[in-house]
Amino acid sequence: MNAGLLIIILLLGLALLGFPIYIALGIGALAALNLADLPLIVLPQRMFAGMNGSALLAIPFFILAGNIMSRSITGKLIDICNAIIGHIKGSLSLVTILASALFGAISGSGVATASAIGGITIPAMKREGYPAPFAVGVASISSILGPIIPPSIVLIVYASITNVSVAELFLGSVLPGIILAVALIAYGLYYGHKHNLPAHEKPNLRKIGSSVRKGIWALLMPIIILGGIFGGIFTPTEASAVAVVYSLIISLFVYKDMSFKELPQVFVEGAVSTATIMVMVGLSSASSYVITTSGLPQQLVSFFSSITNSPVVILLLLNILFLIIGMLMEANAAVVMMTPILLPLLNAFGIDLLQFGIVMSFNLCIGLVTPPVGLCLLLCNQTGETRLSHSLKAMMPMLLISIIVLFLITYVSPLTTLLPSIMAG
Repeated sequence: MNAGLLIIILLLGLALLGFPIYIALGIGALAALNLADLPLIVLPQRMFAGMNGSALLAIPFFILAGNIMSRSITGKLIDICNAIIGHIKGSLSLVTILASALFGAISGSGVATASAIGGITIPAMKREGYPAPFAVGVASISSILGPIIPPSIVLIVYASITNVSVAELFLGSVLPGIILAVALIAYGLYYGHKHNLPAHEKPNLRKIGSSVRKGIWALLMPIIILGGIFGGIFTPTEASAVAVVYSLIISLFVYKDMSFKELPQVFVEGAVSTATIMVMVGLSSASSYVITTSGLPQQLVSFFSSITNSPVVILLLLNILFLIIGMLMEANAAVVMMTPILLPLLNAFGIDLLQFGIVMSFNLCIGLVTPPVGLCLLLCNQTGETRLSHSLKAMMPMLLISIIVLFLITYVSPLTTLLPSIMAG
């Protein structure tokens, strides 16, 4: 048996049995090394090489910034959104979507977005009489905006493998993120009017101004971070450090709703999350090395070439593949695992690596709300205290919208390449 194929079989099999992804990756890598008669020293060597990338330095900082935000700045973002659109029927669902987009513009994490935003808005929606499954569904699907709208941890991992510019990937993901957010808001408006969901009293300009004034420092955070990256003031890695410093200053000294006593717990949680991702990245790098040296990517190119010579069909097949993988595997692990396998295929069919990175990231983020993994769906469902099947049913129209947007950005390339080309020009 091909050593690379053995890794994939063991990974999927052990994941379905409930093994953590990093353990499944480790077992698969060791078994493949033994099958290929490669020295076991390859495992730690490739793990270190996989984690030794400057772009990956941004991951712990963005995670830490998200943890700090969830204790302080998140509430201010929600208050601003609620003040502006609270008079619309079903406004809390729209607030959830907008706040998730703003939160995602700093944290880059879907799970952090689901916890920080959904943890506040799901109970609020239930108190106002929203159906619990719908509250869970809209918070779950909105959380995927976190890793889609820049900065995105998934795109940082992809950039570390392909050497595509992180800044260009961030620019390319702006329009897809906005399109998805607008589409979800449109559905929220339709659902709110159809089911006559409650609306708050229409606020006057004084109330809106008061909310914006109180939350201006929170609102400035994504503007500073993304503006700095796209304006060339600092790199994405430097931006992640700026995000941490800014969020600490605002939380501790401006809003003063976080104390120094909470910092150790915040740092520990950030360290654990970072370690989890980095171990998966390292083990995935080792596994990818074995897969590449086994010749499996070349066999994959030959197989697809025998089926079709159309990039359109290839992209369709890859999207279907990643929708399935997203149900079974954590997004960052999937990116590190599959990208080296697919690079020869992408090059052979002339598929743009920038566009494909955004499409793959978008696709795998949908996996955050699709069982059996579906971490964001499970987290929001736990918060909403309702049956998972009911939440999944309520989320289905929004999931379909997400898939439609996925295929839109797959086949309309300017949606991902226009902004990077404009900035490059």
